Amino acid sequence: MAKFKTCKTAAKRFKITGSGKLRRRKAYNNHMFLHKSGSQKRRLDKDAPLAKGEEKRVRRLLGI
Repeated sequence: MAKFKTCKTAAKRFKITGSGKLRRRKAYNNHMFLHKSGSQKRRLDKDAPLAKGEEKRVRRLLGI
């Protein structure tokens, strides 16, 4: 049987924590930083947990 290939675009977008949970980047963190407050920029900088409904699909893409 052939090996399962990891979807490389998904691998670049999601991280797996030590406990096996999936993390994602937050949106609105690419440009126009002069119009955003410091607290908003700090909040956007942290990774967010992946929604439960998305987890099965993303795990399949990552080959987990």
